[in-house]
Amino acid sequence: MFGSGRSPILVLSQNTKRESGRKVQLENINAGKQIADVIRTCLGPQAMLKMLMDPMGGIVMTNDGNAILREITVQHPAAKSMIEIARTQDEEVGDGTTSVIVLAGEMLAAAEQFLSQNMHPTVIIRQYREALEDMVVLLEGPLSIPVDRNDKAALANVVKGCIGTKFIGRWSDLAVNIALDAVNTVLLVENGRTEVDIKRYAKVEKIPGGSVEESQILRGVMVNKDVTHPKMRRYIKNPRIILLDCSLEYKKGESQTNVEITTETDFTRLLELEEEHVRRQCDDLIALKPDVVFTEKGVSDLAQHFLLKAGISAVRRLRKSDNNRVARACGATIANRTEELQESDVGTGAGLFEIKKLGDEYFCYITECKNPKACTILLRGASKDILNETERNLQDALQVARNIMLLPRLVPGGGAIEMAVAQKLLLKATHGPYRALAHALEIIPKTIAQNCGANTIRTLTALRAKHANHTDQSKPCAWGIDGESGEIVEQGTDGLWEPLAVKLQTYKTAIETAILLLRIDDIVSGSKKKGDREPATPADVQREQQQQD
Repeated sequence: MFGSGRSPILVLSQNTKRESGRKVQLENINAGKQIADVIRTCLGPQAMLKMLMDPMGGIVMTNDGNAILREITVQHPAAKSMIEIARTQDEEVGDGTTSVIVLAGEMLAAAEQFLSQNMHPTVIIRQYREALEDMVVLLEGPLSIPVDRNDKAALANVVKGCIGTKFIGRWSDLAVNIALDAVNTVLLVENGRTEVDIKRYAKVEKIPGGSVEESQILRGVMVNKDVTHPKMRRYIKNPRIILLDCSLEYKKGESQTNVEITTETDFTRLLELEEEHVRRQCDDLIALKPDVVFTEKGVSDLAQHFLLKAGISAVRRLRKSDNNRVARACGATIANRTEELQESDVGTGAGLFEIKKLGDEYFCYITECKNPKACTILLRGASKDILNETERNLQDALQVARNIMLLPRLVPGGGAIEMAVAQKLLLKATHGPYRALAHALEIIPKTIAQNCGANTIRTLTALRAKHANHTDQSKPCAWGIDGESGEIVEQGTDGLWEPLAVKLQTYKTAIETAILLLRIDDIVSGSKKKGDREPATPADVQREQQQQD
């Protein structure tokens, strides 16, 4: 309720629930901890899977933090914002969704003791912010190492570390090669700017049947289409490809059109005009001697006839995104009108056009491209559930490969970097929330040890000792936990290394979410009492008036 020129007044009706102060903060912390507890067993190579039923009766089996939380329905607003951060992490860097939730939950739990001691939330927040700034400086400086983008073995090792905790870990070599090839294919360097657009130009096609080993990456594009006429050629080497954004049929009027006919020849003339229009379009195409024509719109029977006579294969109703991919793969330019076509618009970069049958569907392959800037990843698997999980895992691998290309720095994995950062922060702080936050980071190595059945206390104590005795300041302490056996190992050149971009985003998101939830001291919700009537709609009011009259 806003008065004129005065400050807003909060009016609470008898139906409005209001909770405030310390109670709300502790409730928010509990909600965050509960969400973190759901996800905790999904961290590390020995992660458990969750089986989720969606409202439509479908089943999702996954250990991907974001995929799990997407399917969970929660009522508490703080829990909803926790779920939101997993989505942010997935969109930004593609990996670390489970870690970010576990860390955020632990950082909230670390603040609980200070709230119980009546410490003001802003004091806690200030120290958390300070810790985050120090973390970023440490990560970007002494605790990370550079990596050469062209060193395929080093990149493969990092991507393998990401895949190791997932379902496709069994086929890690295949998945690593697919991810690196896809990212190198769509990598574009223009005027000093590096662009890796996986979403638009690396399409994943899931085809049930076969086994995961049969998955492959195509040097080109594959679309779920067949040629429009059964007699058209289905295998063409070095094809000349034309891409269209217009239909090869007679154009209908935008609005309703009336035609007045006076003589009996007029109607024949009308049909001839339609035929001439289609013939003119086909002549424009045939003049450039293409082998294949792709269009996003329809191709009439008459146009098919003309193109068939000229020995041209036609594919119709292509998606806009698929058409863009074909353009990037073969070097063609999409034309909006056939009259404007030039020789430079014809794509000659593809080595092979063929139609293949997979399962019970026909697929059009444009492969063996000279310099494709788009690719298709063909996934095979026994069932839809396996294919969906494989795709989710592969997307994470693609994102990790992309992150290294954009920011080529690495940090040691297996909980090593968390321990190293915690040690550095503990040297600076002796008490208070800053110190508690440093201890909260240890939840990652602790959870990895728990999930593989190791003795948590003994393992963590030994790991702390290794980091405390580390004296070489020129490189980070790389002692971490082997997620398979629970042993303490040093991450050497073949060890587990993670992209810096993922870790930076994880810490920033987790701490900023904890700060956001600690800032809340009031929750107001307007709830409806039982027996209350629904608010009247204008139709209800009108009906009541008519009854009274």
